[in-house]
Amino acid sequence: MTNQSRRSFLKGSLVGAAGVAGAAFVAPASAAPASAAPRTKLPAQWDESVDVIVVGSGFAGLAAAIEAKKTGTNTIVLEKMPTPGGNSIINGGILTATGCPQQLKHGIKDSVDLLAQDILVAGAYLNNPAKVRVLAEHALSNYEWTVKELGVEYNADAIGQEGGHSVPRYVFTKNGSGSGIVTKELDKLKALGVPVRLRTYVEHIIRDDTGRVVGLQVREGYRFPHADSGKVKFIEAKKGVVLCYGGFSADVKFRSMQDPKLTDKFSTTNQPGATAELWRETSNIGCAQIQNDWIQCGPWSNPKEKGMGIGWTFTQSAAAEYGLWVNTKGKRFVNELANRKIRADAIFAEEAKGLKAVAIANQYGLDKLEAARPGITKKLVEPNIVSKFDTLEALAKEFEIPVAELKKSVAQVNESADSKIDKPFGRYINNEFKPLVDGPWYAAYTSPKVHHCMGGLVTNMKGQVLDIMDQEPIPGLYAAGEATGGVHGAVRLGSCAILDCLVNGRICGQEVVNA
Repeated sequence: MTNQSRRSFLKGSLVGAAGVAGAAFVAPASAAPASAAPRTKLPAQWDESVDVIVVGSGFAGLAAAIEAKKTGTNTIVLEKMPTPGGNSIINGGILTATGCPQQLKHGIKDSVDLLAQDILVAGAYLNNPAKVRVLAEHALSNYEWTVKELGVEYNADAIGQEGGHSVPRYVFTKNGSGSGIVTKELDKLKALGVPVRLRTYVEHIIRDDTGRVVGLQVREGYRFPHADSGKVKFIEAKKGVVLCYGGFSADVKFRSMQDPKLTDKFSTTNQPGATAELWRETSNIGCAQIQNDWIQCGPWSNPKEKGMGIGWTFTQSAAAEYGLWVNTKGKRFVNELANRKIRADAIFAEEAKGLKAVAIANQYGLDKLEAARPGITKKLVEPNIVSKFDTLEALAKEFEIPVAELKKSVAQVNESADSKIDKPFGRYINNEFKPLVDGPWYAAYTSPKVHHCMGGLVTNMKGQVLDIMDQEPIPGLYAAGEATGGVHGAVRLGSCAILDCLVNGRICGQEVVNA
């Protein structure tokens, strides 16, 4: 779909607004007490009154604020951290854009149906099919919105493929990160006159006796992570509140309660503020939550770096697409383009045997990465995030890999490159994949880090949050992005996060003004 008006965008987005998808939306028993949903005591007096409050300044929150403000409503954005952007601003900057010019330039055949099917398959059909369809149908128009309305710049020639996708379908921001989108959203909000209030922590979401969300209790001047810092203030939301507070991958206590494996042994790709305060608060006021124990680990993370880093670009865009992953016995152990859970679990299995995972590419793979992200090779190689070798023998010696086994694995990959069929693992071999013959060679260890929370608040097709007791919309409360569940199911496909956040953030912004 191209050049959709806002009305047609909404019309297509709201099909099936009354329902959610069957068994996938059974809330966990711990989500709320069996009694009626709790209500919060109203303040004696509001300190401030606005139309719309958006909580969170990532992709989804900023998109919601843009759409809300365009209707003329008095809109504000609250962010608890001292800088805007959350995880979005350090995101890898890759966006699913089925049907985009870059796909056409590379002769890649794709469709809305294929994208939707890939999302459902990766999600083990725990996704809401209607929400998945909205993402797939708006992949192209969303890309066009970022270009035409926000002025986002993408690499005009490169197209990439993340694990679990049937074909290459993501575009790269020119600056190589999510900041290439977030800064443009912030510029748009500044032009619209929407304030983004930093260091403003949401303590409580206030529901009145009718069940409606009417405002927030916040702390202005908050200093993370001190919950008692800042000055208490009550802000009324006359039309509604949009929750875009993200996930909890940096909250070890909360994440390990959901998935006991994810102890402090594991680091995270997320920024420090990815914590669970509002996951607890929304549960406390009776919001339905689902699938909170589906927490994704990024399989391409470089253990030499803290946080997200940039090493993943080599592991994914060079080695997984144009090279190979082996264990320290020199053998391939997984489809390098399988979904993130399959690959992360495969690495965990190798590590349990005392082995490590190594991502390998030759100069051709690095050249493909460099074309997509100019300047990245220097940033990877000079600080030795990725190591460079003249020969396979030198690479094998450094990583303590039996060179004969490594050469066998490379030979097998080369057979797949020639035949376009990867018999051992079924990896997608694109038309530009070439046999790995000439050096220099590049390699890096890869080990999973906690990355994304697939579960979260249950919302309908308008983005309204549902009550745990009756599964009806909570008046005045909307949510989008990683704070919500039901979109990605068991596994989120890489490059679909920005798509989800922008599409559903915009829907919330368009709908909350009518609350």
